[in-house]
Amino acid sequence: MLQRRGFDTSEAIGDLLDPPQAPDPIDHFADLGKAVKRLRQACQAGEAVAICGDYDADGMTSTALLVGVLRRLGARPQAAIPSRQEDGYGLNTAMVERLHGDGIGLLVTVDNGVAAREALLRAQALGLDVILTDHHSLPDELPPFLALLHPACTPEGSPYRGLAGVGLAYVLGQALAQALGDQQGLANARDLFCIGTIADMAPLTGVNRRWLMDGLPGLKGSGLPGLQALQQVAGLDDSPIDAGSVGFQLAPRINAVGRLGDPQLVVDLLTTADEAEALELARACEGYNRQRRELCEAIEAEAVALVEADGERQSAFLLLAQTHWHHGVIGIVASRLVERFSRPVALLASEGDGRLRASVRAPAGFAADQALKNCHDLLLRYGGHPAAGGFTVLAERVAELHERLNGLASEWLERRGEGSIVEPEALLPFEQIDRPFWQQLQRLEPFGSAMPAPLFWSNHCEVVEQRELRGGHLQLTLDQGGTRCRAIAWRWQGPKQQPAKVDVAFRLRNNRWQGEERLQLEVVALRPSGSDEVCLQRSQRLYWCRRHGDGLLIRNAAGEELLGRPQSPPAASAGGDNNLAPCSDHPQASHPYLRSLVQDAAMALGMVA
Repeated sequence: MLQRRGFDTSEAIGDLLDPPQAPDPIDHFADLGKAVKRLRQACQAGEAVAICGDYDADGMTSTALLVGVLRRLGARPQAAIPSRQEDGYGLNTAMVERLHGDGIGLLVTVDNGVAAREALLRAQALGLDVILTDHHSLPDELPPFLALLHPACTPEGSPYRGLAGVGLAYVLGQALAQALGDQQGLANARDLFCIGTIADMAPLTGVNRRWLMDGLPGLKGSGLPGLQALQQVAGLDDSPIDAGSVGFQLAPRINAVGRLGDPQLVVDLLTTADEAEALELARACEGYNRQRRELCEAIEAEAVALVEADGERQSAFLLLAQTHWHHGVIGIVASRLVERFSRPVALLASEGDGRLRASVRAPAGFAADQALKNCHDLLLRYGGHPAAGGFTVLAERVAELHERLNGLASEWLERRGEGSIVEPEALLPFEQIDRPFWQQLQRLEPFGSAMPAPLFWSNHCEVVEQRELRGGHLQLTLDQGGTRCRAIAWRWQGPKQQPAKVDVAFRLRNNRWQGEERLQLEVVALRPSGSDEVCLQRSQRLYWCRRHGDGLLIRNAAGEELLGRPQSPPAASAGGDNNLAPCSDHPQASHPYLRSLVQDAAMALGMVA
């Protein structure tokens, strides 16, 4: 599995298991010195400083991190985060004017700023100093600023390239604390770095990986009362904190506030020193999280009903609009619909004045940002990246927009085919799943973006027991050669009744319940176990593959056949004796394409890992 991910040397694997320490950031961020100098002046003078963040978990943890650091180092910081419902994303002119009127002379943006050209021009006109820290795409023309910290401005190959907003805030806070000779000022900042980095799905490579490996073990005993209270309301009192529990239990409770409430609540939670206040604020986060779940379930049910009402005339690009849907959660629901229907989705809600605002999500292979760019003449605003985006459109242009997006998605579906693509990384027999294997697997953590948890598969598994759980989950007991495993398929959208034998693609999880721990399979996909034959597609070519004795037989569309046999030990690669290759008497037995084809066929048939 590591080889297939590109970790094909002992040095590469060593750096994965024990990443090098972060280099001096002053050599990677050209404006870091200027930013630290200005903030040092603010701390020494007890100056009021505005930290202008965003309303997602990355933005809120970034804001709380710098508020905490600057407060300890002598400045008078205040959070300034726009409302999702009233202001929309990022720093705006009204905020700048209000902060200036409050006597603020220095703004620090976190997780936003590079696109706020009008607001920053106004700040310049009013004489405000601005330090930008942002990781979103740089515009062709940069706005005015005193200093800019951005991953794209670091040297090529820099380990700082993958930082999210909270990572840039941590770099700035760390450099400032060092400049003032007060490392106590950085207390608990790494805890917030861990939360925000995982919540924003930043790539777990470079310094992100190093700092997470150093910081995650300390989250359980965090000195921040707010994080302790959040763990309590999330039911994590007796559980260790890893990347998974941050991503699926802590981060959603923080994000729920930014979606439905006032982000200042989270900043207060993560900066308070009062345990009673922290618990009260954490309970408020929990209330927003319950409200978020209820809204998502209601909107999803309504959206699914709209899609299914079209029957077989289902659009290639699902565009659904209801004026009463909540802007704060339609992105979550759009993601669920992508999983359910395997096609791009846009959900639209009213913004008033005859305008609709949308959240877009797309399956792998369909570039949402490029699709929106192709429709720019129909949109008032748009932006995003390949997997997700957003736009604002006039109501009278929605039909024309849907027609164009549908055409783009239809072309894509025609090339790719219906259904979702699941690509397991290694065959894992049940008999190999035990505690020692799990312990070795944990050495590869933390898992997340750019380093996902391994996706395994097993074949010819007998379905011993199956039952549907409340919430639409499917629980299975599977048997393979006398070894039984419990499996759970969350929010299962496939057939409720499984055949007698299945192949299962899964991630391995450690399930803790009522003080007991048990390894279980978290199901990603199921399919009926077929005969020992598969159809393999490579680009536009089809190959029919089946077992043939201890090897395999591959036939192409022209009827030509190729035999694959186990390699002799001297010719075996890192995979050992399990590797198969074209028979040595084939005239092109050593051709890389044929050798790769045989390996792909062998994996598809479950003959090699």
